[in-house]
Amino acid sequence: MKFQGKKFATVSKSLVMGVALLLASSAFAATKGSLELQDATTVNGTKLKAGDYKLQWEGSGPNVELSIMQGKNVIAKVPAHVVDLPSPSVNDAAIVSRNNDGSTSLAGVRFAGKKFALDLGEGSDGMAAGSSK
Repeated sequence: MKFQGKKFATVSKSLVMGVALLLASSAFAATKGSLELQDATTVNGTKLKAGDYKLQWEGSGPNVELSIMQGKNVIAKVPAHVVDLPSPSVNDAAIVSRNNDGSTSLAGVRFAGKKFALDLGEGSDGMAAGSSK
């Protein structure tokens, strides 16, 4: 009987560690996305041409570093903030802000079916919806 108790404790520890690892990996599973820009847009001082881009972000908690890529080339890196949305986004969307000179800057990204978004910059006031897929 004593041996079975140890065996059960070992199995329980392994099960708990496995569940914790699974939960941790699923919490960080959504670290990639895509972005389609209809017009040239500036991100952190880098001008992005209209087109399709891959997104990848790293970090824990609400503050992450967003990499914007074409193929395997990183075009721009920018700090971003993961924010919860009240309901899933209907579609993928680039959120842009219009600058005084008429140009646009990327202010955030929404992902179809996801209840989170990435916001770039200091706030979301005055943002207008940009391109969407």
